[in-house]
Amino acid sequence: MSHIAQLPYAFGGPLGCAQFKQQLADFQVEEILSYPLTGQGEHLWLWVEKAGQNTDWVAQQLAKLANIRLRDIGFAGLKDRHGITRQWFSLYLPGQVDPEWAQWQIEGVRILSSTRHQRKLQTGGLKGNRFIIRLREVTADPVQLDARLQQIATAGVPNYYGPQRFGRNEHNLVMAQRLFAGELTRLRPAQRSLYISAARSFLFNQVLAERVRQANWNQACSGDVFQLEGSTKWFVDDGSADLAQRVLEYDLHPTGPLVGVEPSPATLDALQLETGVLQDYQAWCQGLISLGLKTDRRALRMMVKELCWSWLSVDKQLRHDLNIAFELKAGQYATSLLRELIQSY
Repeated sequence: MSHIAQLPYAFGGPLGCAQFKQQLADFQVEEILSYPLTGQGEHLWLWVEKAGQNTDWVAQQLAKLANIRLRDIGFAGLKDRHGITRQWFSLYLPGQVDPEWAQWQIEGVRILSSTRHQRKLQTGGLKGNRFIIRLREVTADPVQLDARLQQIATAGVPNYYGPQRFGRNEHNLVMAQRLFAGELTRLRPAQRSLYISAARSFLFNQVLAERVRQANWNQACSGDVFQLEGSTKWFVDDGSADLAQRVLEYDLHPTGPLVGVEPSPATLDALQLETGVLQDYQAWCQGLISLGLKTDRRALRMMVKELCWSWLSVDKQLRHDLNIAFELKAGQYATSLLRELIQSY
């Protein structure tokens, strides 16, 4: 059983079952940039819609068609193959006119528009993602599910890393274990980064899981490290009298550790909890430290923006489909919302 399946729920667990990703259109994602594109510069940015294809493969096809090196292609992140996704790719074309991209033929891909910009699109260079999801044949009581969705719209959900982070059958964690054991000496940088990120994410999930069990994942604990809503910056509990209230008002979020070289900035109860959880994973912690990673933090709570939904009756047996639309910040997972609603199959 995957560790994801064992993570505790914030609101009592799934209310029923539903079919998920039965058709490509059941899972749609669209990137939201954090800055405007200037229309000028050495990088051609393409707004691309792909269906049933993975991001790496699309980047390879674009490099071939533009006759440039793969490393001169930029994209913000990997998008799910099993869906319809719209994302940006940047192509480094200094001193060149725009290619006839409208004539390019790539299976499962449409290039919707283009513009120019001065910089390459960097990994993680997004404000967030917009999702449209269809759950089919939902067995949950619509009234109960409506109430759960309203609760999530107000209070958010635990900010777990989703199963995509860990690969099929959590293969990335298996490889991380081998990496820390010294068994993998020849890895491509992208592979190495993937396994390291999976290990850090697993440790974060374990700390967050314990906070959920203690029902304080969305409350301030003494010694917490906080993150401002809408920001990646964090600060240590300074004893201010209003911190707990600001957490309750969703202005601040408590954070969990992304293990690195520097000691955890948490203190008091928060540090005691983190230390207790990570005690069982000291070999992995030491492995991450030995790689020289910079210590960082991630919010324990994920706020869901622009959440809306609608029900569709599909037959006389009153089986229902549910359409859900929402926005998440970059690095957050739609599956962390869905698991609080239904069990998918």
